[in-house]
Amino acid sequence: MQVTVAKTAGFCFGVRRALELTQKSAALSPTCTLGELIHNRQVVEELAGEGVTVIERPEDAPAGAAVVIRSHGVGPQVYDTLRAQGSPVIDATCPFVKRIHQIAAEVPEDGLLLLAGRREHPEVQGILGYCRGQALVFSSAEEMQELLAFLPSDGNIPVILAAQTTFSLREWEKILFFAKKVCTNLKVFDTICRATIERQSEAKQLAQSADAMVVVGGLHSANTTALAALCGSYCPTVQVETADQLERHREALRGARFIGITAGASTPACIIKEVQNSMSVLENNTEEMNFGELLDQYSKSIHNGEKVTAVVTGIKPTEISVDAGTKHACYVPLDQLTSDPSAKPEDIVKIGDELELMVVRVNDVEGTAMLSKTRLDAVAGFEKVMNAGETGEVLTGVVTEVIKGGVLVLTNGVKVFIPASQTGVPRDGDLNTLLRKEVSFKILETNRQRRRAVGSISVVAREARKELAQKFWDEVEVGKVYTGKVKSLTNFGAFVDLGGVDGRIGLTDLTWLRVKSPAEVVSIGDTVEVTVKDIDRENNRVSLIYKKTEDNPWEKIKTMYQVGDVVPVKIMSITTFGAFAQIIPGIDGLIHISQIARERVEKVADKLSVGQVVDAKITELDYDRHRASLSIKALLTEEAPEEETAEEEAPAEE
Repeated sequence: MQVTVAKTAGFCFGVRRALELTQKSAALSPTCTLGELIHNRQVVEELAGEGVTVIERPEDAPAGAAVVIRSHGVGPQVYDTLRAQGSPVIDATCPFVKRIHQIAAEVPEDGLLLLAGRREHPEVQGILGYCRGQALVFSSAEEMQELLAFLPSDGNIPVILAAQTTFSLREWEKILFFAKKVCTNLKVFDTICRATIERQSEAKQLAQSADAMVVVGGLHSANTTALAALCGSYCPTVQVETADQLERHREALRGARFIGITAGASTPACIIKEVQNSMSVLENNTEEMNFGELLDQYSKSIHNGEKVTAVVTGIKPTEISVDAGTKHACYVPLDQLTSDPSAKPEDIVKIGDELELMVVRVNDVEGTAMLSKTRLDAVAGFEKVMNAGETGEVLTGVVTEVIKGGVLVLTNGVKVFIPASQTGVPRDGDLNTLLRKEVSFKILETNRQRRRAVGSISVVAREARKELAQKFWDEVEVGKVYTGKVKSLTNFGAFVDLGGVDGRIGLTDLTWLRVKSPAEVVSIGDTVEVTVKDIDRENNRVSLIYKKTEDNPWEKIKTMYQVGDVVPVKIMSITTFGAFAQIIPGIDGLIHISQIARERVEKVADKLSVGQVVDAKITELDYDRHRASLSIKALLTEEAPEEETAEEEAPAEE
């Protein structure tokens, strides 16, 4: 067995500096750390032996004890609390983290900070404490895309993009690609620690050449977990905190001739060395175990797990008998012949049929062997799932269980785990809505050693949506009619899913009537028929019209009224220069202040009130400009023309 340790494995500069500052302080005076100094249980226990305690809140600091701010950093309010209570501060914040604090502090109040990282991580929590504007935290490009979709598009909003120092470089590259396409006013800060980049790069190269990888570090360490995920995409990978945990991963490492070792930024060199030294012992134990298995295998004519070809010789209600060309009496129970509990053996096979089966259990004492078709089908299904992870084939299956963190999908006799973030169900949605439904998905990760696979429904949905979008843009033209579903509502309109593309209906294009909110016209989930109003191919945007021409109140009024008609109107609003009154729904006419009464009107509200119904004469209908004018005074003048004339000739009051 060849074992290679990555050169960059172990303590980074920031962790080493924090540890040295803590030990130096502990030698001089009582010292405590705000949270565990690093995500390594062994180091924390060693510091405890030196008298360093761990506190969870600044208020818990013992009187007179120095408080160490660990390399993750904290928000400004923590410093204020410590300063107010008089606690000495040992600031071990990593300089690279300090730089992100400065970047976050420069985000204006009307700006947006896009931060790639884990929201619950203490480094991220500290960074958010310095941001005055809005901040969005996400752990993947897909999650960022979902968050940005709910924000109003405004190219004038300054957007700052940064990342947690230990963030995955591979995922950061995906995020950069998407963010630069979506955010027009974007400023990018590459804040991933150089040591993290080098460690991930070296781990990737090592994993690509190795038969297996061992990642050493705390199970709660973000950068260690990221390393394990990175290596796991290239070869079987195990994560251990100490050398004594290697034994439990014997199966995963069995048969590996070249094993790579890397470690997180919080892993001491002594633990890495212990893991390296323990590999030789593991190798000897594994070789002995393999020899024993070989000896056991060759002592039998057939063995468990073997694939055999057998001929059906008998059929019973609960099992079938088969001849596998061995001295054993071989049989297949009904539940090993089919997964359908209602099926009958005679409906599935007949005497003389040749079957491919797997040996499940051999009893040499009784001279019997139990074989299984369902197990062999599961093996074939397992290979299909493993191959799909390499080819990108789309699989179908049925959601059978909802478990912590996601769902299980049964496909080809194999259960595939779909994380909640890959199901397509919203973050706060109910995963139970997927139960017993057939879904299409792709395999994202496989682990042949553990016979596990991770899939994504969202990937297939996005690819299908992308194909629909391409078809849409190839065929769309102004005036074309589409049927879609209302996806979301905003203050300025509604967004409709046209199948791969979301179109926007402005508030004025929703209805001919005056409304304050699109919710007065449509609801989320409504199926609507819309017409393409405008196309912006450069920015992939399409504007839609929902209101129908035949519903245009200006077309209706042509057949109902004409200039000179007297109609009852309802006062809708009052201004300083007059009042607007509804002639028919969708058309309000202006009653100018000079047309309210025969006498001079100083204040419109003295004569009219909102909701009041009055008679008025239509004095103007401008169909092109969609304007109408009304007059109450004209009716009063007709009733008393001589008095009106006299009033007009009277001199104006000074």
